[in-house]
Amino acid sequence: MSVPDEPISFDDHRRHGNDIPVGEDRVFDGLADKFASNLYATARGSIRLAVLDAVLSRELPRDGGPALDVGGGLGQMSVWLAERGYRVTLAEPSADMLAGAQANIGDLPIQVLQTSLQRLPELAPGPWPLIVCHAVLEWLARPREALSTLKGLLAPQGRLSLMVFNRDALRFSNVVKGNLDKALEDRLSGTGRRQRLTPISPLTHVDIESWCQQEGLVIESVAGVRIFHDYLRERSPSAAQLETIIELEKRYCQTDPHWRLGRYLHYLIRPADKGESP
Repeated sequence: MSVPDEPISFDDHRRHGNDIPVGEDRVFDGLADKFASNLYATARGSIRLAVLDAVLSRELPRDGGPALDVGGGLGQMSVWLAERGYRVTLAEPSADMLAGAQANIGDLPIQVLQTSLQRLPELAPGPWPLIVCHAVLEWLARPREALSTLKGLLAPQGRLSLMVFNRDALRFSNVVKGNLDKALEDRLSGTGRRQRLTPISPLTHVDIESWCQQEGLVIESVAGVRIFHDYLRERSPSAAQLETIIELEKRYCQTDPHWRLGRYLHYLIRPADKGESP
């Protein structure tokens, strides 16, 4: 991904506290194995996929159609969509991630495109009836601009399945872990260096609400992903415990106030109809 041409201000992407804006997007070359082992091979990954399955199975159209998976990583959501009849294009900037995705895709009819989100208007302009963009914006130096780019790719009656890393949950988690000064000073963003996997641009619900309003987008639904698991004392639940946790996560993921503390926030978003207030 490219380095922005001009300096990034705190106002550009609603930085808070003492966080210093990171000047370039995070690309995960060399980290595909770490992602696979630290997320998808753990209870956290199982919960994430189970909650998304529950929410999207209810809320997405059932007739398939073209779908763009932006920053699709190791291909889990592309596979999920393809198995339900969608004709998927998986766009991902990391060669390592794409290699892992190819292994997961197998013989499924998924088109793979190595590119950044910023180049999609040139390489995959659509308009797309469905765009999936999960856990991507928080790794970008300019997440606000990325949402505008996604809107430009969306068909007039299309849907955007957006999932972002929740800054408020990150603060709460730091308090639970005893990182009190870090939470008080709002030093929550990662630096994008080495193999650390703390996002450089964690976002709040207020961010997404305000950006959608500015872009003429309507939030149809919101859900929290991992609203209980990350605050457990027991970090390695048994299979039986995990089954119960997943049921709790699915039951309360869209219930206020529980969804607000999900480690991720998932949104189903559409363009506002003519004359409709976002």
